[in-house]
Amino acid sequence: MNVQLIDAESAAHVWADRFEAHRADLAEAQDEITRRLAQALNIELVKEIGRRIAVALNIELIKREAARPTENPDAFDYVLRGRATDAKPRTRDGYAEAVDLFERALVLDPRSLEAQGRLVIALTSRVLDQMTASAAADIARAETLIRQVTATAPLSPLTHFAKGQLLRVQRRYAEAIPEYEAVITLNRNWVRAFGLLAECKLFAGSIDELIPLHEQAIRISPWDPLISIWYFRIGVAHLLQSHIDEAIVWFEKARSANSELPYAHSHLASAYALNGETERAAVELVEARRLSGDHRYSSFARLKAVQYWGVPKIRALYEATYFAGLRKAGMPEE
Repeated sequence: MNVQLIDAESAAHVWADRFEAHRADLAEAQDEITRRLAQALNIELVKEIGRRIAVALNIELIKREAARPTENPDAFDYVLRGRATDAKPRTRDGYAEAVDLFERALVLDPRSLEAQGRLVIALTSRVLDQMTASAAADIARAETLIRQVTATAPLSPLTHFAKGQLLRVQRRYAEAIPEYEAVITLNRNWVRAFGLLAECKLFAGSIDELIPLHEQAIRISPWDPLISIWYFRIGVAHLLQSHIDEAIVWFEKARSANSELPYAHSHLASAYALNGETERAAVELVEARRLSGDHRYSSFARLKAVQYWGVPKIRALYEATYFAGLRKAGMPEE
């Protein structure tokens, strides 16, 4: 292992050393790295640095477990096919295919961390995207799987991401925030964590970070298959702040990128109605109802029952903008 310490502000090289250790003795290597670093720097920060080294070495153990060769190569093939399906824009059929592929992988290799974690993400994501008719069963399955994933690799970014997804679907947004932050800390290329972190912060009461975090995700991955969702959430930030024209621009971009997102159509219906375009609003509301898997756009009673709208101040913003627009678009109360 080659270890370097760089001053992030000045990019100056502070310290470096080389260590040799057997993979089975990573805990001893951690202590040795920390000891030498303490001798070299003699500062209080060494405790925090040592903690981060411990995390990094635990990740090495996780990677070794995740890379464990499967007894059946077909299981790994199913995982790869599931990931390829997940890398496409969100659709109901796509989710069904991904779930089926990860389930097939687990039949062949029940210990596969990758298959377990990816299945949790697929199950919870299709519930959150309103693209399943079996939401309760999907959540129950995800709850069972997350216990296995956490027991196997508690510090894996995959585990943190899967836990964040489950917490979101359980409407525990404040608890999901540190999970997505952990993903970003461990793997800054896991770009989807940025947008989900922003959504959790919104529902926990902070709207200020919604646009910057999504803009960061778009900069990192401008051709991402989930870019429609990032466009959509930027539109939400504008809508909640009554920037209706800007909201329409972003909702239309989201619809163009993926026309099968029911919530993109419902928010566009609201924004159109608030802008006085009631006929276009009615068309979008009809499309949102067609695409939604749980009939949430049939009435306000249904919509408010099945979806979480955040802490009181965020819910008040939804009431003043999104709900007001849907009323003008023709959504009934009951």
